[in-house]
Amino acid sequence: MSQTESATPSASGPLPEGAGADGKESGPRQRSVRVVMGGLLIAMLLAMLDNMIVGTAMPTIVGELGGLDHLAWVVTAYTLATAASTPIWGKLGDMYGRKGIFLTSIVLFLIGSAASGAAQSMDQLIAFRAFQGLGAGGLMVGVMAIIGELIPPRERGKYQGMIAGVMAIAMIGGPLVGGSITDNWGWRWSFYINLPIGAVALAVVTTVLHLPKKRSQGRIDYLGGVLLTVSITSLVLLTTWGGTEYAWGSVQIIGLLVLGLATLAAFVWSETRAPEPIMPLRIFRNRNFSLISVVGFLVGFTMFGAMTFLPLYQQTVQGASATNSGLLLLPMLLAMMAVSMVAGRVTTATGRYKVFPIVGGALITVGLVLLSTMGVGTTRFTSGLYMAVLGAGMGFIMQITMLIAQNSVEMRDIGVGSSSATLFRTIGGSFGVSLFGALFSHKVQHSMESAPGGAAAMKGGAQLDPATIAKFPAGLKDAYFHAVSSGTHTVFLWGAIVSVLGFVAAWFLVETPLRGGPGAKPKAASEPEDEPLLADAL
Repeated sequence: MSQTESATPSASGPLPEGAGADGKESGPRQRSVRVVMGGLLIAMLLAMLDNMIVGTAMPTIVGELGGLDHLAWVVTAYTLATAASTPIWGKLGDMYGRKGIFLTSIVLFLIGSAASGAAQSMDQLIAFRAFQGLGAGGLMVGVMAIIGELIPPRERGKYQGMIAGVMAIAMIGGPLVGGSITDNWGWRWSFYINLPIGAVALAVVTTVLHLPKKRSQGRIDYLGGVLLTVSITSLVLLTTWGGTEYAWGSVQIIGLLVLGLATLAAFVWSETRAPEPIMPLRIFRNRNFSLISVVGFLVGFTMFGAMTFLPLYQQTVQGASATNSGLLLLPMLLAMMAVSMVAGRVTTATGRYKVFPIVGGALITVGLVLLSTMGVGTTRFTSGLYMAVLGAGMGFIMQITMLIAQNSVEMRDIGVGSSSATLFRTIGGSFGVSLFGALFSHKVQHSMESAPGGAAAMKGGAQLDPATIAKFPAGLKDAYFHAVSSGTHTVFLWGAIVSVLGFVAAWFLVETPLRGGPGAKPKAASEPEDEPLLADAL
């Protein structure tokens, strides 16, 4: 598909009911969109908030259910199921209609939440978390795909601030809410809390959202789905276990790498022959889509790495509590939300967007370089300024990547386009956390081995909890603080190097007109009118 084809009227989708000739929204339509957006954002909050709430409850869960050696699988099972199901949910929405598929994912997520809260053993909890992850895979993709079908790209920028706000609420509020729920109601309510929130999302989406019904005559690409699932699972397990459960050069890790690459190659081959491929290769013929997929992967790689090691630095070196370390991320999250809102408004007003990934890539690189200079004596104010620079870069690029991805595919592929963009960012994050974790642990271990008594202190692992560190002699404690600072310096410096690749890739984007704006071609008179998307009764 050429650049011109990606912006043609056949891909433009329904013109919003109540909209003018320029595609801009008028009163009733705008109110309807906002009501629907409320339901969609609640569903997004469910998916993003869950892991952060559950994370604070894990010590209590282990205390009651036991199974400490299976602790990591509570998170891994959820992550694996989410990543593996993401492309499948996107394709099902394209084939059979987005509303029904989205509602199904919400129901599965809520069933998994209820079952997880009722789990009587760690094995049950892991199984139910995997089921919950299947639903979560459809939540994020469903939200993005529905927004892509509901709102033209030219108008979508004004809603970016809402999405960024939900991300900030989840990142900050998750640990606070999780700790409060666990202390006052018990760990099971960390899962049960999803039920009333999910019920609201179900009610709003069911009653207000109206999308044209679809019924594909093609068969589901079962072979492609199996091959892609095996490939994603292998690669996620590789990055999760590499350097922790197994050495990077072990038979298990090498085997996962070979299996992941072999099934990926088989998947690509099968997609060229499937009548209804899970991930149509035609979407990658669009230059913008391929480039923004690379940018999304690299942003996920650097962003999740930074988000993982910043709290560790704050808790260890700066002496912040677990709760306060979340609050100390506010400069980054608020900057991300504010810049995202501004970038969205400018995109809506001007239709220009190429500058944002470029500026965002530059700011992310600068922010990571600044963070790499943090040491034992760095103040919280200084680190907050550095985080604000990183957050501003993320705000320029986070939602714009999804907008460009959706604008680069035809409406029939909006689901797989959204799921692919989400998947690349997720896989990038998985690789980033794993590889940065290996770099960090190696650097800390190496630094501590040169300190008196350091080798003995590190026998239990490269990362120690604050209570244990507080019992160290003054000299050993100072050595550990310097070791952690050295580790974070390495992580952020390598993150900056990786982010340069995203900055370079952004320069090669082509600024094609956004659908729904003055640059898009009008419909031909022979083309049928589209059905209205939303109820006007609001």
